[in-house]
Amino acid sequence: MGLVSGRRAIVTGGGAGIGLATCLRLRAEGAQVAVFERDPAAAEKAARQVDGRAYSVDVSDPAQVERAVEEALRDLGGVDLLVNNAGVGSLRPFDAYRPEEFDRLLAVNLGGVFHCTRCVAPRMRAAGGGAIVNNLSATAERPTPGEAPYAAAKAGALALTRSAALEYGPTVRVNAVSPGVIRCGPSEVLFQLQGGRDPVAEAAPLGRSGSAEEVADVILFLCSDLARYMTGQNLVVDGGLTLPQAGIDPLLRGLLAPQGGEEGGPSSRNQSKKTSKSR
Repeated sequence: MGLVSGRRAIVTGGGAGIGLATCLRLRAEGAQVAVFERDPAAAEKAARQVDGRAYSVDVSDPAQVERAVEEALRDLGGVDLLVNNAGVGSLRPFDAYRPEEFDRLLAVNLGGVFHCTRCVAPRMRAAGGGAIVNNLSATAERPTPGEAPYAAAKAGALALTRSAALEYGPTVRVNAVSPGVIRCGPSEVLFQLQGGRDPVAEAAPLGRSGSAEEVADVILFLCSDLARYMTGQNLVVDGGLTLPQAGIDPLLRGLLAPQGGEEGGPSSRNQSKKTSKSR
């Protein structure tokens, strides 16, 4: 028996990257999978890989979402799991974003979560319950330069996650994951800029970027009964990348580094005394 055996799942943006990895993981653990994807060819390809069903849908369009959800419920016989993964990003200075680009980023990254949850959650509740997982971003809580509209949309989606958890409990659980730098799809450009080197290897405590499969594992956990007493939570999957504090961390590392001899020798003990006196 798999962790989600017999359950019926809708995964938006399921044609590639974290979405596809999630479809594969859910299927491997026994779920039937409906792949929602704006690109029909990508949807069909992913559906074949998981022996599932494909639906061409733009999640920013509430009419398309309603139609696709109705079709999926009819084809699957219901829905127990929803993974709101579909998203788009962009990178440019704050004042270089055009109003129409701002609107598009919010429509997909925030509106898509709202439209899909609004359609699916009441049906889940009427049928006895289920679980929803929203794929956000570490920028939802700690914005990065050049991603203002994207970060705002993800922060809004975090608020929607918590609001839905309040309103649809106790039978429907709603949680989120916030990936850091994950090597797949759009993030690949970061590796090319560095000549193939990992851009977070030195900054993250785990010393590397993550994979789509590692995020999918956390999504699976939140979908499963292993997380049955969790709702309204946001699990950050970033290898510890958001832990360092810019500015002060390099200084503290310098103070902590042994200055000649072995660790605990005269230099490090003297430094400890100096640090203590400064407090």
